[in-house]
Amino acid sequence: MKKQDIYFDNAASNPLHPLVLEKMLPYLKEYYGNASSVHSYGRKARVAIEEAREVIAGFINAKPGEIYFVSGGTEANNFPLLGMAKTNKSETGKNGIVISKAEHQCILQTAEELKNESFSLNYLSIDENSLVSRQELQNALNENTSLVSIIHVNNETAAVNEVELFAKDIKDKDILFHTDAVQSFGKIKIDVSDLKADAISFTAHKINGPKGIGATYIRTGAPAAPIIFGGSQERNRRGGTENVAAIVGFAEAVKLASAKMDDTFVNCEKIRNFIIDGIHSIDPKGIKINCPDSPFPYILSFTFSGKEYNNDSEAMLMYLDLNGIAASNGAACSSGTLKPSHVILNMGIPLEDAKGTIRLSFGYQNTIEEAGYFLEVLDLMARKFRL
Repeated sequence: MKKQDIYFDNAASNPLHPLVLEKMLPYLKEYYGNASSVHSYGRKARVAIEEAREVIAGFINAKPGEIYFVSGGTEANNFPLLGMAKTNKSETGKNGIVISKAEHQCILQTAEELKNESFSLNYLSIDENSLVSRQELQNALNENTSLVSIIHVNNETAAVNEVELFAKDIKDKDILFHTDAVQSFGKIKIDVSDLKADAISFTAHKINGPKGIGATYIRTGAPAAPIIFGGSQERNRRGGTENVAAIVGFAEAVKLASAKMDDTFVNCEKIRNFIIDGIHSIDPKGIKINCPDSPFPYILSFTFSGKEYNNDSEAMLMYLDLNGIAASNGAACSSGTLKPSHVILNMGIPLEDAKGTIRLSFGYQNTIEEAGYFLEVLDLMARKFRL
């Protein structure tokens, strides 16, 4: 077995596509004007931004004026949660927030901040596949509910929530609906005429674009106050000089994703299915596939049984890394210690099992040959960590 360098952590960040970099370079070297300036340098930057806005809006069937550029996925989620919740409270008096226990930390921690500011917070449980129950959501809604935020595709398990139906359920209840589409954007179709959300969040570096740029779709007429002040950029909703090169790169990444979406989907589906079959061959009982029936092929999560394996996610990830494979456990790193995922734990998986959870995530550049090498390494790793 010859060591290979394989990147299976695309859900964390993708490699920058060479064509994206090519489009960005002129705005880093030649067209460096501030888009708010009236001279030719500024006008050149402004035109580039608005052309990019049109590309991204068209990709999800939105109006260009409904797209707001921000610094990345975290701000793209913070903006609607804080901006919409506070504005709606001031206008209607309602302060109830409903989210799921499987949200990304940038949603969970923002919701907790709202709770500290006298908002009422209601957490929805998730099932063994990390999915939110439509019935539980309906039961959680009341006259005080102001905003619901449910993740579209879970970044750890690939679970796909029925956000179109969730939005439909609350459409006539005068409740705002937001979804975190950071993982799904550019990988599966999103059409705002079908997904009738008031706000949708996405970012560039999950689709081979640059880091440091994201966007939020805010439906026309939806209330959303700014959370960053000090400038009139983004139609007075997001202060700060625009990152022109990154915005241009974002639009180019969207074009590439749109052109290759079907091919990339099929490629990742083949890789995911191949690895699942391989895991079943290595240990069909001691290694559990999380959310095995997910239709989203870009992420694969699996968990080693704590009764059969000496689970240590840091040691397991280091073993993979030493053999040239980049993966993750899907959890945040706190104080240098990898913690079991809150999503995995909320699925009802015991702590000792959760410590042995690995997340693989795939991109257009990955191959079946890489998957075959990974399975060779995984087989050796399973032998090494077996009790």
